[in-house]
Amino acid sequence: MAGETVITVVGNLTADPELRYTQNGLPVANFTIASTPRTFDRQANEWKDGEALFLRASVWRDFAEHVAGSLTKGARVIATGRLKQRSYQDRDGNNRTAIELEVDEIGPSLRYATAQVTRAASSGGGGGGNYGGGQQSRPQVQQEEPWATPGSAAPDAWSAPGSYGDDTPF
Repeated sequence: MAGETVITVVGNLTADPELRYTQNGLPVANFTIASTPRTFDRQANEWKDGEALFLRASVWRDFAEHVAGSLTKGARVIATGRLKQRSYQDRDGNNRTAIELEVDEIGPSLRYATAQVTRAASSGGGGGGNYGGGQQSRPQVQQEEPWATPGSAAPDAWSAPGSYGDDTPF
């Protein structure tokens, strides 16, 4: 949407994502990403940590269940999404403002780790940018995806031993 503030944050999860369900049964996962800048101090000849940014974040629907099942406390993540500001009154009646990240995409950082990705089964409820409310009714279509399981399709010329050359295999 035009005019929204989109940012990308790289940091570590301060706790496991907390998965909850709304009264309507809609899953939501909330978590905090801590991002600490580091600078090199040439005079001291060492790296120094700056002031940490703690950013609350949330994800909804199937995405929330995927995040809660995949990411844990301490995981270094790369998250991109839209900053949202909300105002509220605390228990003492003071006006407060909170800035949170509504995550569009998140995943583990592979700078200091490895990850094994497993494709989740489709639930039929909107994906690919469906931010509107409610589930869409779609027929479940079982389609063959040759890239999902190694060896399930025609032989892969890229991985065939001894078939290296300058020509592309297609």
